[in-house]
Amino acid sequence: MLMGMIEAGGLETVVDGIREADDDNPKGYHELERVKELDKGGDTSWLDLARGKCVKVISFLLQHLPSEYHYKIVFVRRDLQEILSSQRKMLQRRGEAPGDATDGEMARLFSAHLIKTERELINRTNCEVLYVEHRTAVQHPMEIAVEINRFLGGHLDVQKMANVVDDQLYRNRSTL
Repeated sequence: MLMGMIEAGGLETVVDGIREADDDNPKGYHELERVKELDKGGDTSWLDLARGKCVKVISFLLQHLPSEYHYKIVFVRRDLQEILSSQRKMLQRRGEAPGDATDGEMARLFSAHLIKTERELINRTNCEVLYVEHRTAVQHPMEIAVEINRFLGGHLDVQKMANVVDDQLYRNRSTL
């Protein structure tokens, strides 16, 4: 959703379209497969072409971003139970087994990962981070659009950004 907002606002996104929209993400994934190689120590020259653009990077791979670049990171925080529910439903739809870990174990591991990632980002002088709550983005898209626009330099169309948010696609809500 956030990638769609940023793109609608006018910032070019770097995607390859390999992972197409599906029932789990009807508006698409906005991904670049090359990002998934960051932890493998391979070619990162593609980052030169991504300068000034938006690229989706999952939290686990942020630690592998090369230090010679400066990054503005819009980090989406989401309720862990919502993430686990969404993942479980996606695996079921694909006919894949969910694995052996319980939701409690997964939540604990993911929570520890997020704490570690946030600490690492604080210590990286080449990273500026804006934390955005997923639920707030869905409930108050204009507020979040304004915040993201300010963080990214103030040149985006916040109305177009806010218009991207579709409350009907927020299907895995926690009861909080």
